Amino acid sequence: MPRKRTRKTKSSESRIAIIAAIVGNVAIAITKFVAAAFTGSSAMLSEGIHSLVDTGNGALMLLGIHKSQKAPDVEHPFGHGKELYFWSLIVSIAIFALGCGMSIYEGITHLHEPGRLANARWNYAVLGCAAVFEFITWLFGFKAFRAVQGRRGIIDAIHQSKDPSSFLVFFEDSAALLGLGIAFAGIFLGQQLNSPYSDGIASILIGVVLGLVSFFLAYESKGLLIGEGVDRETLDKLRALIEADPDVAHLGPLLTMHFGPHEVLLTIELKFRDDLSAVGVRTAVGRLQKKIRHQHTDITRIFFASEALCQDEMES
Repeated sequence: MPRKRTRKTKSSESRIAIIAAIVGNVAIAITKFVAAAFTGSSAMLSEGIHSLVDTGNGALMLLGIHKSQKAPDVEHPFGHGKELYFWSLIVSIAIFALGCGMSIYEGITHLHEPGRLANARWNYAVLGCAAVFEFITWLFGFKAFRAVQGRRGIIDAIHQSKDPSSFLVFFEDSAALLGLGIAFAGIFLGQQLNSPYSDGIASILIGVVLGLVSFFLAYESKGLLIGEGVDRETLDKLRALIEADPDVAHLGPLLTMHFGPHEVLLTIELKFRDDLSAVGVRTAVGRLQKKIRHQHTDITRIFFASEALCQDEMES
């Protein structure tokens, strides 16, 4: 029961953070596009595109969460947990192709054909409102991220996390707040220096920020998609637990793989005591399974391989 409650709490926090981000990004995108239409600001248009892309990304992550919870079937005996990793990769590609690409294109276009900003107060008003909304959604994302961060640093926690939904909203909203700061600086400097180029440069910088975010998210998603095992600390604890069993004579390799944020496959190659009967082996296996699942609740599938059988197969 505690295991189910913990998983449900983490999943619901991530889902709430994503829904909050979608709602906030829709409102923010509309106001940014309206401001861009009135003022002709390239940076504001890029920010509108950014918010629109973030809205679509949130929807894709919700789709990934939904699909990853489908029950195992004949074609997918280990379940559909990796759907979440696939859709997080699609999100990173969308950020690069749409957010980064269009922002840089818009900025370059503005540099080639610079124009003076009109009604700059619209931009400041929208940026202020957007900053408030973004900060609120950032808080939801930060809360979901803190649930998995623990005492680790931000980058280390993201790398160790096996649930992209726990850090994607936090990372996207952090980039959005940075983008708002760049947009404000571009518009403000353009006014103060009477330069039509600052706005276009700000748009390009926003695109660069989105590009860096997309590459980082793609790198993390790739590792999860091709199959990551548990961290070294968990592996050492598993080895110590199994070797402490009185019926285990020798322990070989431990092979693990994440099939979802909280679904881990564990394969154990070991050799039991030679004097152990078949009933004793069955009892030892049951005892080890119970201990492992009690201390490591994310390990949902455990397979045992006899070291002696493996050696016989290799010799033959």
